[in-house]
Amino acid sequence: MTHNALRGLLLLLAAFAGAVPSSAPIFDNEQLRYSINWPSGLSLGEAQLNATSSKAPESSSPRFHFSFDLDAGVPGFTVSDRYQSQAIDEFCSTEFLRTTKHGTQKVDEKMTFVPHDGTVKRGAVGGQETTISASTCSRDALTFLYYVRRELSQGRIPPRQSVFLGAQYEISVEFGGAQTIRIGDKPVEADRMNASVKGSVANIGFEVYFLKDRSRTPALVRVPLELGTFSMELVK
Repeated sequence: MTHNALRGLLLLLAAFAGAVPSSAPIFDNEQLRYSINWPSGLSLGEAQLNATSSKAPESSSPRFHFSFDLDAGVPGFTVSDRYQSQAIDEFCSTEFLRTTKHGTQKVDEKMTFVPHDGTVKRGAVGGQETTISASTCSRDALTFLYYVRRELSQGRIPPRQSVFLGAQYEISVEFGGAQTIRIGDKPVEADRMNASVKGSVANIGFEVYFLKDRSRTPALVRVPLELGTFSMELVK
């Protein structure tokens, strides 16, 4: 290994060293609020991320309950998204509900994950289901976010994997370096993660900035689109 390569490796390890706690976060009774912003900084709406955990009587392993609600829009076009997911053990999904309304387009869908036979059942709520082959520990997009946070809290980068948001997507996450960002008027230290999502109808990259706290709180998301880079910013 060359001197420069060794120095780069040490810097990478140092960036995570100060953020690794003695135990993983529990994500119990967490409520996070975000502002959805135009590239100009003007607000489009708000979003809320919630997490709770519980223990089933027959098991000592925790059950996770996650939700994400987003309301945004411009005159003549509104966006209303409701996502709910349940997961167990190593953030393996068991159920994912998606209710969205984008203008006049509506989706009301349920996905049921069956770990013991490696399948996912997908269909409109109350309608017919289709069965998709999957791993014995598959993750919906919302559960995957919390899985990433748990991994980062332990100094690990999640491997490339399939994630479900209705359709199946391949997602990879790479460490983009430590950076100072502004949340409101306050500068904060964060780790930038570069995410790449690929599917049959989507190919997009975006940035997520995680605070260096115990739970690796997502503080800022930047998504480049044709109209510019839109953002989702934590509201303190």
